[in-house]
Amino acid sequence: MLLIRGRTARSAAATVLAAGTLALSGCGGDDSFELQDWHAPGQNASVGDVLLRYAHVAEPKGEPWRPGDDVPAYVWLMNEGDSADRLVGAGSPDAESVGIVNADGKALPDGVALPPDKLRQLEPGNNHLLLRDVREVVRGGDFLKITLNFEKAGSVTFNIQSQIPVYDSSPSPSE
Repeated sequence: MLLIRGRTARSAAATVLAAGTLALSGCGGDDSFELQDWHAPGQNASVGDVLLRYAHVAEPKGEPWRPGDDVPAYVWLMNEGDSADRLVGAGSPDAESVGIVNADGKALPDGVALPPDKLRQLEPGNNHLLLRDVREVVRGGDFLKITLNFEKAGSVTFNIQSQIPVYDSSPSPSE
């Protein structure tokens, strides 16, 4: 066994550590993306073969969302199944209805297609969810219940949080 000391040892250790980090992070030629190992902020859930990541309500701008407001919500969807699925509907007891809409707010009556192994990002400037006519004031940090319905995977109900705006200095619900 060869014993290396001093700067050479530190350099060799740094090289091994960097190579190990690249191998573990998936960099350096491996483009696979293990979504189930990804811990994004926001609510995560799953139903059937569909993973839901980063589900959240848009942050209020300037003041809390008021009863009657239409409030955008965002989520990333990953279909890990072998066949296509589709987000076909959504609902919430905290809003009159929940629509699946395009970037202009127009309804998508056919929902959103979820091909196998393809990430769909329902986010600002793209297709997204719209909680229409929210029933109560929604401040940054508040939770709302939402149900998403998929053609094959079924339905999943979970709580999503309204993003906390940087201007909001009010105490969070957990304080």
